[in-house]
Amino acid sequence: MSAKTFQLNDSETGKTVDLEARPGTVGPGVLDVRSLYASTGKFTYDPGFAATASCESGITYIDGTKGLLMYRGYPVEQLAANSSFLEVCYLLLYGELPTGDELAKFDDTVRMHTMLNETMLRLFNGFHHDAHPMAMVAGVVGSMSAFYHDTTDIHDPRHRDIFAHRILAKMPTIAAAAYKHTMGQAFMYPRNDLNYAENLLHMFFAVPAESYEVDPVSAEALDLLFILHADHEQNCSTSTVRMAGSSGTNPYSAIAAGIAALWGPAHGGANEAVLNMLEHIGSVDRIEKYVAKAKDKDDPFRLMGFGHRVYKNHDPRATIIRGACHKVLEKIGRTDSPLFELALKLEEIALRDEYFIEKKLYPNVDFYSGIIYRALGIPTSMFTVMFAIARTVGWVSHWREMIVDPDTRIGRPRQLYIGPTARDYVDVDKR
Repeated sequence: MSAKTFQLNDSETGKTVDLEARPGTVGPGVLDVRSLYASTGKFTYDPGFAATASCESGITYIDGTKGLLMYRGYPVEQLAANSSFLEVCYLLLYGELPTGDELAKFDDTVRMHTMLNETMLRLFNGFHHDAHPMAMVAGVVGSMSAFYHDTTDIHDPRHRDIFAHRILAKMPTIAAAAYKHTMGQAFMYPRNDLNYAENLLHMFFAVPAESYEVDPVSAEALDLLFILHADHEQNCSTSTVRMAGSSGTNPYSAIAAGIAALWGPAHGGANEAVLNMLEHIGSVDRIEKYVAKAKDKDDPFRLMGFGHRVYKNHDPRATIIRGACHKVLEKIGRTDSPLFELALKLEEIALRDEYFIEKKLYPNVDFYSGIIYRALGIPTSMFTVMFAIARTVGWVSHWREMIVDPDTRIGRPRQLYIGPTARDYVDVDKR
């Protein structure tokens, strides 16, 4: 047997199948099972695709055991300490950190794309006043293919670049328009003299009747959150973008599909669940009671924002954002809020409680991001929208990678059929 193959013995047929073992640059390798069905007549079975590599990718690497997250080989800690969100966007899209000139040009291009077509802006008036912001964002992003159909040739590199810059620039504007619609306030146009995070805060919280100054600590925290949420390998929404994109659909539709997947409470709604949990606990003097409930395996109560499906140690993003969380609370002066006091006390208990330490249930990025968003005045209904703004660059990077991958095929999973065997139709009067 070659060092690059793995032998699988099929006891039912007596056949031995050689599967190619393919190594990655770091982390686990894979077994190429594409020949398995032809050789054995059997599919692999992996609900949730937890042990399945659906593609090759050179964008993001996660080591959950070591608590490692890298974008294009750079540890996220280094990027968070030294980069801006747009610099990280360039890295994810193009594979390398930009030079000063490249970053300036990229920044200018994104700023020039922030405006929405006025017809697109009027689409928001068609939504009910209490429509969920994610419904509006998904719908408007999907509509972009009707506005920019002349630059959606997925096989044209220039069109792919235009799409990437356009969607990255317009997502904050779309998100802010959704927020203003829910608030019944006048839409605020983007200001190209502000950076990415500053512009978003301006469009969210400025009103025509008075001046608004962006708080630099808030903008800095928001930029950091966007860096930490920019990509996370083949998660549910990213896989959805790849699956939709594999059909050759226009890229705006693929991104809209990713937004819809992110909306699910098991994916993008985790930080919202943290705030709901804190409000349910209610006060500091009830923490011990709910910690005890969380430890009781027969009690349905769960502490949200602790532990992670992938990270079996510290979530590296949580370690980074924790400092920013405390900085924002101190700067904005809301540490006297019962909710924030409760969150900080719960964090303190979890970090020293043997039960949490033994089970590696450390606060994750969702625990801190929800607290920061609340401190910035962003309503809970907008939390997943903020996630979508940050993750858009990851979705676009994976879509671009997939489009030029010669191994890309339309996504078509198979199944283990457990339904009825063949049977004949019976007339309705004989059933």
